[in-house]
Amino acid sequence: MKIAIIGGTGDQGLGLALRYAKSGEDVVIGSRKAEKAENAVAEIENLLGKTNIENLEGLSNPDATIIADIIILTVPLQAQKATLDSIKDYLDGKIIIDATASLSSNIGGFPTEFIEVWEGSAAERTAAILKDKDVSIVSAYSNICSSSLMDHEEEIDCDCLVCGDDDESKLKAIELVNKLPGVNAIDCGSLSRTRIVEKITPLLIGLNIKNRVHHAGIRITGLDKK
Repeated sequence: MKIAIIGGTGDQGLGLALRYAKSGEDVVIGSRKAEKAENAVAEIENLLGKTNIENLEGLSNPDATIIADIIILTVPLQAQKATLDSIKDYLDGKIIIDATASLSSNIGGFPTEFIEVWEGSAAERTAAILKDKDVSIVSAYSNICSSSLMDHEEEIDCDCLVCGDDDESKLKAIELVNKLPGVNAIDCGSLSRTRIVEKITPLLIGLNIKNRVHHAGIRITGLDKK
C-alpha cells in the first residue's frame, strides 16, 4: 500500500511522512512543486541519518496522488480547495484521510480559535468539494500535534479520533493510524462527528501555549479494547 501525504512539506505532513517512512511504509510526499517535496525527503533522510530511503519519494501533488492507494491531506484550510482541485481527477476509487483543522490562524487570527465553516467541518468541506468523485472521506490525525510526530525517537502519547461514513474505508484508516507507535485510533462515528473533533485541535494548541509544552494530547479511557 502506497501512502501519499499531500501537503507533506508542512509540519504535520512532514511528521507523518517521517513516522511512516521510518516504520517501513511506502510513502510519497506530495507538494505543489516537486522540488519542494524532494527537499522534504532530504530533510527526513537527514533526520534519520540515512540516504536514498527506498520507501520514500517526493513528487508533485497530482503525481503523488496517481500512484497512491491512500491519500492523507495535510494542507491548511486556505489551501484545501485549490489542492483538492489539483488532484481530484486522480482520486476515483481511493480513500482520502483529511487531517485539516479549521483554525483562525488560517485567515490571520489565532491558532487557539476555531473557524466555523459552512459545511460543518473541514472534512465535510472536502466531501462537498469532491461530491462528484468516487472517493471515500475519513477524518483523522488533526488532534495529534506535529511536535509529537517529529519527535520520532519517542512514542506518541495520544489517541487519534477517526470519523467517516464508509465503514470499510474507516477501518483501513484506523489500521494505518494504529501503525504510529503509542497511538490508539478511536472510531468516533460518522463524518459529521468531525465537527466536534476538529475543535479539539485549537484546545490542545492552547494547552501547549499555556503550559509551555509541545506534546499535549488526549486519551480516551474506559472503552473495550478488544
